Amino acid sequence: MVLKLNISNKGKAYKVEIEPEVLSGKKVGDTIKGEEINADLSGYELKITGGTDFAGFAMKEDVEGITLKRVLLTKGWGMQKRPRGDKKKVPQPDGLRLRKTVRGNTVFEKTVQINFNVVKEGSKKWEDLTKKAEPVAEGEAPAEEKAEGEKEAPKEEAKVKEKKEEAAPKEEKKE
Repeated sequence: MVLKLNISNKGKAYKVEIEPEVLSGKKVGDTIKGEEINADLSGYELKITGGTDFAGFAMKEDVEGITLKRVLLTKGWGMQKRPRGDKKKVPQPDGLRLRKTVRGNTVFEKTVQINFNVVKEGSKKWEDLTKKAEPVAEGEAPAEEKAEGEKEAPKEEAKVKEKKEEAAPKEEKKE
């Protein structure tokens, strides 16, 4: 199973997929070197801020180990303003607490996704890492590189030609 990493810095995210053995045993809050993840991240220092397991349960820093645990939450981390299923737009009742399932703070083989924040910048600029290359369809040259002879006819002329071709067979049947 592939481990998906979301690395963010000042609102820009960089996504990487690696094998889970690389980070197994690390905990939420640990800092690691970028070289351990990808050669492009040399010089970067990253902090693990959270993640999820294969079922979507969030990793909570307060829960030790890899186990699932039911914890009592108040408004804040992992809890919305109103309980689920409450469609009314009423304010949250005072003292509302809900018991929710969370995953422990240790990365293991069933962890699917991990979030990182950049603590220290590396040699490459962050903007260069987050740029996306524009995909080009296979077997088709970009519009700027087409030769003059290959240019397409304007849309209006193409429609007129199609209408003439459709009209020609109808005239032959009438005669």
